[in-house]
Amino acid sequence: MQTGRVSQGSRAWVLHVDLDQFIAAVEVLRRPELAGKPVIVGGRGDPTERAVVSTASYEAREFGVGSGMPLRIAARKAPEAVILPVDHEAYLAASDDVMATLRTQPGAVVQVLGWDEAFVGVATDAPEEYARALQRAVLERTRLHCSVGIGDTLVRAKIATGFGKPRGVFRLTAENWLVVMGDRPTIDLWGVGTKISRRLAAIGISTVAELAAADPDADGLVAEFGPRMGPWYAQLGRGDGERVVDDTPWVARGHSRETTYQHDLTEASQIDEAIRELAAQVLSDVAAEGRPVVGLALKVRYAPFITKTFTKKVPETFDRELVISRVMELAGRIEPDRPVRLLGLRAEMSMPDDSREGHTPTRSGW
Repeated sequence: MQTGRVSQGSRAWVLHVDLDQFIAAVEVLRRPELAGKPVIVGGRGDPTERAVVSTASYEAREFGVGSGMPLRIAARKAPEAVILPVDHEAYLAASDDVMATLRTQPGAVVQVLGWDEAFVGVATDAPEEYARALQRAVLERTRLHCSVGIGDTLVRAKIATGFGKPRGVFRLTAENWLVVMGDRPTIDLWGVGTKISRRLAAIGISTVAELAAADPDADGLVAEFGPRMGPWYAQLGRGDGERVVDDTPWVARGHSRETTYQHDLTEASQIDEAIRELAAQVLSDVAAEGRPVVGLALKVRYAPFITKTFTKKVPETFDRELVISRVMELAGRIEPDRPVRLLGLRAEMSMPDDSREGHTPTRSGW
């Protein structure tokens, strides 16, 4: 199969491949009768239970349904939607097929970001041609559609994909960066969320162009975000950054589990038992890695929806009982007499010297 002209001396490009409505698309492949219908995936598929939307088809999104929305609210917004339970194993298998397909493309260096996206590094004289051939290869092998962003940095390629959705290709480089992005709010940048955009606005930086032109010292970025992150945000505003796709296997920094309880935990004994159960699950995941625990984080969501996270560094240890005792110390910081609707536990591990830090999809979605 021809996938663009790849030759010695061709220009290096970064392609960001993002599967369109991935989880919903996998479900429609398994249930073809759902094609064209609003589909919502979340929890155990029961909107009367406490759970959130993992993904929604484009048809469901037209009703205002989005990822992270409580399932009961999504069901009210889209009463005709088909609501399905999450099936992690099916999505992982589909993702593996996609990533294997990307690796078969001529000259491709693949850096997996998650179930539904990856960077592809390639030297080619025709990046759009290569991208469209890549889309065809994914569709032929997996029956899944994807969008492709083309860039000269990872940041630009990642952001370009959004302009190509769905099923399209878009190029974003230094040449058209400010033309396309300059007037947009900073929250449209990869790595800038609501809180950061508000902090930027507070120092007079509201648009991408303003951030790109900012002097980190003179314009308050260093004062607001520190000597490392201040200049980094200015670089992000220009779309600059890493240009080389790294296919070094990702190594999980930690493992986590969390549970949303259908009925609030109100007794100390209930909370204690639930935390010990989470600890057993997380330690089982960690044991399979063969690396020591170095840190812990306990997430607590009180009713109705107030979340706190407590953390603790741990001297490198494989001692299960020691880790559990440290977890229970964190549990002691939970406010008494406050109903608990969610608990989550994360264990951080030491990293191998030659690893590239990553995060693997977890069953909890933390």
